Amino acid sequence: MSATLAAMAVDDPKSPAEPSPLALLRRRRPSERLGVSVVQGIVELIVSGEFVPGGTLPPESEIADHFGVSRTVVRESLKRLEEKGLVRARQGMRTTINPVTKWEVHDATVLEAMIRHDDTLGILDELSSARAALESAMAAQAAVKVAGGADTKELRASLQTMQAMVRQPARFRGADVAFHGAVIALSGNRLSGSIARVLIEEAIDSSRYRGNDPGGHFDQTLREHEAIAEAVLRGDPSAAKEAMDSHIRDSWARRRLPVAGEAEV
Repeated sequence: MSATLAAMAVDDPKSPAEPSPLALLRRRRPSERLGVSVVQGIVELIVSGEFVPGGTLPPESEIADHFGVSRTVVRESLKRLEEKGLVRARQGMRTTINPVTKWEVHDATVLEAMIRHDDTLGILDELSSARAALESAMAAQAAVKVAGGADTKELRASLQTMQAMVRQPARFRGADVAFHGAVIALSGNRLSGSIARVLIEEAIDSSRYRGNDPGGHFDQTLREHEAIAEAVLRGDPSAAKEAMDSHIRDSWARRRLPVAGEAEV
């Protein structure tokens, strides 16, 4: 369209006005809310084992009746489930439940459900290992950025808050999360940072992941963060990587709740 025609289209009182982004959001909201409810409900049924891998979901009409939504909402929800790797939808056939190996376990909805149904703590063991791998690499990257002159204000501030709040668990934990966020931000690694944030956010909401607070735990945790900060701030990637890896693994080992039968394995 030429500039003249574009101007005429804008000035023409008969041409429909473009809806604002907020108007579009309002239009979508009821349907999306229903879809979220359906997705969360089916994720729960799959992760809990009510629907098993290799099996099929009920027909769309049955799902629609169960959740009180239209079949259109069900179809959209099945697309979201397929994106999360939980199911495979094929035209003219029932939707099949995928094996766990195909699930997008870093998806917030899937991960949250897996943590809640993790009686063995296996998923939290894996989460801790994944965090250690990702965040230790990002700590090394952060150290390199600091050596190049990156701003360390947020890292220093979060550590100072941890030091001040070591006897106030809730505020200490909040500063702990902020510290890890500052390291992630300093690293500049957007992909690893995005995954790590999901892991952190889902983990801290789980009482199982918070686990025990053994005597001296917060003091030890503070010392570990001080070691990470010291290595990052002096621009030592090797020491920063080792300090972060040790902290995440050791902290989880201290907090981890006992699981029935593990001592006999």
